[in-house]
Amino acid sequence: MKEEDDYSDIINLPHHVSTRHPRMSMMMRAAQFSAFEALSGHSERIHEAEANDDELSTLDNESYASMSGDR
Repeated sequence: MKEEDDYSDIINLPHHVSTRHPRMSMMMRAAQFSAFEALSGHSERIHEAEANDDELSTLDNESYASMSGDR
């Protein structure tokens, strides 16, 4: 590793605190990221799949066989 790649020039510097922007509370920081949904629509699809599974599990064997094409 090169000497300039080990961050020795900045590793012991004090943490920067902005004089322009007030510090954000932990509650506000949490609220900022809580609305983020990485896979939009994913939870709706999961709920749809669960509903379909529940519906299929309540069918009797004859109904299931007719739906799946097995007779």
